[in-house]
Amino acid sequence: MSRIDYSVWDHIEVSDDEDDTHPNIDTPSLFRWRHQARVDRMEEYKKKEQDLDKSLAECRRKLTEAQKKVQELNISSTDDAKADMAKAHAEEKKLKKEERDWERKLEDHRREEKKMPWNVDTLSKEGFSKSIVNVKPEQTEETEEEKEKKHKTFVEKYEKQIKHFGMLHRWDDSQKYLSDNPHLVCEETANYLVIMCIDLEVEEKHALMEQVAHQTIVMQFILELAKSLKVDPRGCFRQFFAKIKTSDQQYMDAFNDELESFKQRVRGRAKIRIEKAMKEYEEEERQKRLGPGGLDPVDVYETLPPEMQKCFDEKDIGMLQDVISKMDPTEAKAHMKACIDSGLWVPNSKTDDGDEKEDDGTYEEVKQEPEEAEKKQ
Repeated sequence: MSRIDYSVWDHIEVSDDEDDTHPNIDTPSLFRWRHQARVDRMEEYKKKEQDLDKSLAECRRKLTEAQKKVQELNISSTDDAKADMAKAHAEEKKLKKEERDWERKLEDHRREEKKMPWNVDTLSKEGFSKSIVNVKPEQTEETEEEKEKKHKTFVEKYEKQIKHFGMLHRWDDSQKYLSDNPHLVCEETANYLVIMCIDLEVEEKHALMEQVAHQTIVMQFILELAKSLKVDPRGCFRQFFAKIKTSDQQYMDAFNDELESFKQRVRGRAKIRIEKAMKEYEEEERQKRLGPGGLDPVDVYETLPPEMQKCFDEKDIGMLQDVISKMDPTEAKAHMKACIDSGLWVPNSKTDDGDEKEDDGTYEEVKQEPEEAEKKQ
């Protein structure tokens, strides 16, 4: 028959109200003092454990940074990287030892805490003291206005450096320049380079456009690599250059395909911009041509009969009077009104000598001639 093991109760401090005290001792005060002493002792153990946890977490953070630095130096092939390798390894080894020491101290502390006797404050704890509703936190994204302001501020500060990077040719030069200027490894640089490519294509500087396009794809590949690794782009651009310089053919093919596709998009965007600019220019010129009645003389000229067009081509008023006299009066009036509203025909125009020409009466005279001819008949 199995027996119940009561040894677990050996490490329980008896309740204060079970203690036998001398009649001359203030029992309630004694109970309060004992309880306060236990609470202070428990708080001290708790604080010490929190300090140990904090120190261990800080040590692990430094170790992670040291290991990341070692990985970056392993990828890099520069002389400076090789010189820093031994120092980085020593730092990593030192931090690993510190991590083990902090883990041992924390384990010892917890072991000591478990040896403490149970009491009325540790035997039981409340299960629920409050209700918590799981609410999804709101994700705040930058507005378009904030993005535009951020981009403008960045470009104003680093435009010269971005342009310099856009003109680099060699992989090593690009890597060194980004190492010296890591703040350039960001979305703002990539966006500025895209705009720069379109501007160069519009200006018909095709060779320069292709050079800057190459650097644009370099920056975009670095940003995509950072997203896939879930790290800061400034911490992984060396991995991109290491991969591209080791002649990874599949990676290089993907890079070249994206580059050619990007250049095609730039040419298409530049073409659209040029067409838009031409339309705006043509509209401005048309607005300048509009006559007093708001009509375009070019459009009005195209609607005139060939005989009237010939009159305006040769600037022959007599020929124009003759052509109008032979036309239907209503049609002639409509054509002449359109000519006046478009400025193609200017009544009361002056000669070089300053004398007014009798042009304003031309249409009226021409109009009266057919009417008089009808009366005579």
